[in-house]
Amino acid sequence: MKISNKAYINSYTSVSCAGNNSQELFEAICQKKETISLNQRYVTDTTVAIGEIKSDKSFDTLLQDACQYILDNSTLNDFSNTLLVVGSSVGGMRHTEESYFTSQSYTNINYKEHPIDGIAHQLKTHFNFYDDISFSTACTSSANALGYAKEVIAKGIYKNVLVVGVDSLCATTVCGFWALSVLSTKPCTPFELNREGMNVSEGIAVLLIQDEKQENAVEICGVGYSSDAHHMTQPHPDGKGAQKAMNNAIKDAKIAKSDIAYINAHGTGTQANDSAELNAIGTLFGELRPYVGSTKSVTGHTLGAAGALEAIIACMVLQHNVVPPSKNIQHPDREDVAFSNEAVSMEVNYVLSNSFAFGGNNTSLVFGKVR
Repeated sequence: MKISNKAYINSYTSVSCAGNNSQELFEAICQKKETISLNQRYVTDTTVAIGEIKSDKSFDTLLQDACQYILDNSTLNDFSNTLLVVGSSVGGMRHTEESYFTSQSYTNINYKEHPIDGIAHQLKTHFNFYDDISFSTACTSSANALGYAKEVIAKGIYKNVLVVGVDSLCATTVCGFWALSVLSTKPCTPFELNREGMNVSEGIAVLLIQDEKQENAVEICGVGYSSDAHHMTQPHPDGKGAQKAMNNAIKDAKIAKSDIAYINAHGTGTQANDSAELNAIGTLFGELRPYVGSTKSVTGHTLGAAGALEAIIACMVLQHNVVPPSKNIQHPDREDVAFSNEAVSMEVNYVLSNSFAFGGNNTSLVFGKVR
C-alpha cells in the first residue's frame, strides 16, 4: 500500500499537575513552577513526591471534557468518522481500587472498567466514535498510539484519529514503583548527577490527528521504534535501543540529525534511565549538541500518558519557538550535552520526543513545522 498522506496535529489539550490546559502546562514548564506535591496516602509510613491533578471535577469528567474541547475546536460535527486510539499503562485500575477499598470486596468491581480498553469503553458511552483501539506498552503507550495514528492516516485508512494518552494515580502503580526503589521523596531532578528517582504522576493528553492541515498545525514527521529487550525494567546501559529508535525516527522523517533543535527526553530522573539515554544522545548526535531537556521535572512521569503529553509540549515548542528550560539541574550528569537552565527563544523547526518503557520498548517521534 502506497504511503503518501501526511499526519497533522490540528488540535490538542491536556490536564496534569502542571495545569488544567496546555497553555498552563507550557507556562509552568517555561517558568519552572513547583507542581509536584508530597504525599503519604499511597505508601505506608512513607512520604513520596507525586504529580496530582488539582481539580474539583472527577478524573473521568476531566477526560470527557478534554475530548469535548477537541470536538468543539475542530472541523468535525461529531466523532462518527473518527478512530479513537487510547494509550494507557494503568487503564481502569483506579476504578477497581476505589471499589475494593470502599467495600473490602471484589464483588462490586465492574469488569468493563478495569482493563486498558475500559477507557475507550467509557469514552464511547459519551461520544460516537467510528472504532477504537487501545495500546498498553507501559511508558510508551501513547507514543505508540501516536505512531499508529500516523500510520493509518498516511495509508489513507482514516482521515481523523483522536489520540488519548491517559493514566490516573492509583496505589498499585505508586507502590509498584516504590518496590522497585525508583521513587523520589522530593520533586525529581532528571539528568542531575545526584538524582534520586522519579515522580509518578497522572495526566490526560488528547490530540486530533488529521490528513488535512488546519491553521497552526504541527506535522508528525517521523516515528522510530526499537526493542533492545536488555532487562525487564532497565535499559541497556549504552542506550543502544534508545539510539536506534531516535535514528529510525529521524530517517522516517527524512531529515538530517542536524535539523533537530530540541530533544524532549524521556528523562525520568532514575539512575539507569537517564544515564542510558544520555549515552544514546551523545553517541547519536555527537558534536551537534541539540538542546536536551526533560519536562518531567514539572509534569512528573505520567506513565502511559507521557508520550502524548510530551507531544503536546513539542507542538508548543514549535509554535512558540521556545526551548523550555531544564529544571533542577545543578550538576549535569554529562558536560557534553546541551542543557539550558532558562527558556531559550530560537527558531525551532523539528523536535524529537523520546518515550522508553520497561522491557526495552522504545519509541521516538519527530514533530515539525508544516512546510
